[in-house]
Amino acid sequence: MTLTAGIDIGSTYTKAVILEPDLEIAGRAMEPTGFKLTEIAERTLQRAVHDAGMSRDAVEYIVATGFGRHQAAISDVQVTDLTASARGATHFFPGTRTILDVGGQTMKASRLDDSAKVKSFRLNDKCAAGTGAFLEKTARYMGYATEEIGPLVATSKQAVSISGVCAVFAESEVINHLSEGMAPADIMHGAIVSLVGRSVQLMKRVRMEPEFTLIGGILRFERMANVVRGQLGTEVNVPPGDLVQFTTAVGAAILGQRRLRKLRAVTAAGT
Repeated sequence: MTLTAGIDIGSTYTKAVILEPDLEIAGRAMEPTGFKLTEIAERTLQRAVHDAGMSRDAVEYIVATGFGRHQAAISDVQVTDLTASARGATHFFPGTRTILDVGGQTMKASRLDDSAKVKSFRLNDKCAAGTGAFLEKTARYMGYATEEIGPLVATSKQAVSISGVCAVFAESEVINHLSEGMAPADIMHGAIVSLVGRSVQLMKRVRMEPEFTLIGGILRFERMANVVRGQLGTEVNVPPGDLVQFTTAVGAAILGQRRLRKLRAVTAAGT
């Protein structure tokens, strides 16, 4: 069996996926990235291999992606996260033409052509108010952990307006809303609406077109996808469960399978 691995070294979490030749996921793992990128890449891969019930030697080709991809000494090749995300998103949803990827420290929008290649992209990595870190910071300020954001916002009755264009001003609004007795769930809902507003503007800048696929750790909160649907006025694709966080790693592993087949074809032709 020819196994490939995709390792997505993100700014907040590192994800690894083990992929079989038929593109079925054999194993996956996720770890906080930290600052020792070479070590975290190896450790996350080892966990994914263990999850697959395989030995480390069974993985024949490794593709690294994400902001820390060049620090993954164990990889055979590195690709951009935009390229890997395009492959992963179109694997789950072949009709994908626009991707929104909201992570802890960055937000990206990209538009694809018919062959899943990136035609246009925009990044928002200058202000925390346009990233998942804003939601996490808002939750912590109100005394909630990141994993509590989903259940909390699910109880919201109405979003509280948060119009600040930067994280500092937005945080001041959160403080004011709390002092006025606003419900934490409604404040968190408002923070999500604010973040989605920025994401839709980013999508417009790439001249978005359907189908829309949403990926990234923040999209694991169901309310986030629902607000995007409402602002776009159309349906959106979201990979099921935790796969929304592993989409880019899946794409990297798919590229590994394709690269391995090409290398074998060249070798066979040479003999």
